[in-house]
Amino acid sequence: MTGFGKATKEIAGKKITIEIRSINSKQFDLNLRMPSSYREKESDIRKEILSTLERGKIDFLLFTEAAAALKKVSLDKEVAKAYYHEIKSLSDELNLDQKDILTALLKLPDVISAEREEPDENEWEVVKSAFTEALTAANNFRVAEGKELEKDFKMRIGTITDLLEKIKEFESERIETIKTRISGNLAEVIPTDKTDKNRFEQELIYYLEKIDITEEKLRLKTHCDYFITTMKENSAGRKLGFITQEIGREINTIGSKANHAEIQHLVVQMKDELEKIKEQLLNIL
Repeated sequence: MTGFGKATKEIAGKKITIEIRSINSKQFDLNLRMPSSYREKESDIRKEILSTLERGKIDFLLFTEAAAALKKVSLDKEVAKAYYHEIKSLSDELNLDQKDILTALLKLPDVISAEREEPDENEWEVVKSAFTEALTAANNFRVAEGKELEKDFKMRIGTITDLLEKIKEFESERIETIKTRISGNLAEVIPTDKTDKNRFEQELIYYLEKIDITEEKLRLKTHCDYFITTMKENSAGRKLGFITQEIGREINTIGSKANHAEIQHLVVQMKDELEKIKEQLLNIL
């Protein structure tokens, strides 16, 4: 599921900003970007995000701004002098222009060093506060999205059960149509007066039992009810995926047994609603 959270705090002239972004993924995939001075806290941050967001492709960004956050710069004069003497000696030997020696010196290793002050415990408490705020916002974003998906799922499952009820309107017509078609086909091959009516009735009953969809309708209704119940569980995405497979199986069986145009149309509509549910299931935990 998608999510976004951002928080900004300030301490001693330093502005600390944290952003957390997440998109759907079957695994927990966390990308951390933060100043090296906070790296020792990476494990704590990772554990907290995993505990709260559980899975997804997640980007965590922590950055600081302001003069107080800048690196301290120092010039090692002894090292610079040693470089200077060597460079000047070489310049004199080769009769080179020496006006750019200072520029060259400043670019040499160890002449200028920069160190960032490690954050103290007070600063880390401020960072933790911003982190908690951003993580909560990202999670709330996903919860809000989840509620919208819940409404959509209920609506589509409701549509499937409504379509299932409409099948009943065509049940009797379906059976009579099948009987008439079989009788007509038989009459084209065997004269009516030579037909064994008892045997014909037995075979007809056997055939109608094979295409009976009573059990499929009952199981489909049960699976739809189970889907609605399971939505109330935590981290039910994978389980809902399994239930949609069962729903699809029953819809397909009803379609293959229907032998009736109107029922087939209803089955197509059910499949359309189910496919939309499956697409959205990829976005939930």
